[in-house]
Amino acid sequence: MKLRTVLGLLLLTLIGAVPSRAEETLDTARAVIARQIDALTHGDDATAYALAAPGIRSLFPDQARFSAMVSRSYAPLRKAGRYAFGRARSVEDGAIVYQEVMIDGEGSDWTCVYEMRRQDDGDYRVNGVRLIKNTTSTGI
Repeated sequence: MKLRTVLGLLLLTLIGAVPSRAEETLDTARAVIARQIDALTHGDDATAYALAAPGIRSLFPDQARFSAMVSRSYAPLRKAGRYAFGRARSVEDGAIVYQEVMIDGEGSDWTCVYEMRRQDDGDYRVNGVRLIKNTTSTGI
């Protein structure tokens, strides 16, 4: 009977650990996204570039090219007034995180879907952003 109780408690402990690990993964990825949005809105292109994944940095091999691409293709992120995290999904045991971010940028509401990749050192980097203009707004 004691063994059953111990095994039951162990099982409950393990079950409880899984969601906290998943939530920790999402929190870590969200922190990187928040740092990049903050960097972009404050003109800190060096930090924004440093938070990009190696694949992105290989496409834009210097900060100036990266900054020009962001200004051209992701202007609302540069002017993000407010933002809020939406739905998220972690795949491959947290190796990839997709995070929805709603922003108020350039006077319009936008939805960004960030693809975050966990690097060999365990840190997350931005591997891509899909920017979608919201045609109807419910506000953030």
